[in-house]
Amino acid sequence: MSGLLASTRAELLRLRKWPAFWIILGTWILLNLTFAYLFNYLDYTGGQSAMSDNLPEDVLLRQLLPAAVPEVFTQGMAMFGGALMLILGALVLGSGYGWGSWKTVLTQGPSRSAAFGGTLLSLLAVVFALVCAAFVVDLGVASVIAVSQDASLTLPTVGQAVNGIVTGTMILGMWTLAGAFIGTIARGPALAVGLGLVWVLVVENLLRGVSGILGPLAALTDRLPGTAAGSLAGAMRTVDGPPTPGVLDILSRTESLVVLGVYLALFAVGTLWLVRRRDLV
Repeated sequence: MSGLLASTRAELLRLRKWPAFWIILGTWILLNLTFAYLFNYLDYTGGQSAMSDNLPEDVLLRQLLPAAVPEVFTQGMAMFGGALMLILGALVLGSGYGWGSWKTVLTQGPSRSAAFGGTLLSLLAVVFALVCAAFVVDLGVASVIAVSQDASLTLPTVGQAVNGIVTGTMILGMWTLAGAFIGTIARGPALAVGLGLVWVLVVENLLRGVSGILGPLAALTDRLPGTAAGSLAGAMRTVDGPPTPGVLDILSRTESLVVLGVYLALFAVGTLWLVRRRDLV
């Protein structure tokens, strides 16, 4: 246990000093604000954006207010946020093979399980911190919009806030550990990132499209990682509007949480099993 905690602290220190880490997290915050608030605000104030698909002004305004933050900030996580966090997981695990740093780490004393387990725990801690940070940033932006439009400053309830944070943590956590698992399989970041993005952005969408023609395939596609993540994000929606890429309504919230929990466990256990069974070269 002491080795696991020490490895977790060391990995968190390494991540804080790694520019790529901050670039990925900053990119997600920027994309989140752009698609959740900037385009919709331009629509509301009479701009040229068509992101809201001509929603009534009162409905559009409600989506920009603080009370809607738990719903709004999770909508982009299923695909775009998940893709960025998959890249982070693949880089964190895969780069250690390319740089030879895993060999150096393991010669200092911690076991493979402690070293890699600490890395996975640090990634989950980063995901939780990122979700909380995005929630606070969105809440601040929504509050500014509410004040500027003389609208309600009612905050989301504690239950709604917890629901949104849990949803975001499960979605981004699953994709982060998926990236870590692929990075461990590929033993390098480049191939892992490529394979992961192809799966997130292309393969799952194609399989779901084909399942509409081949009925029996739906039993598989309804349990894919992206389907569970998209369904969990979709369960947060309260307003009908333009379809958000990756957001689905195939599984219920409970089913989505169970499937995502299974994938989280599989990716974590699979990563640890691989590093214990294989050489590092």
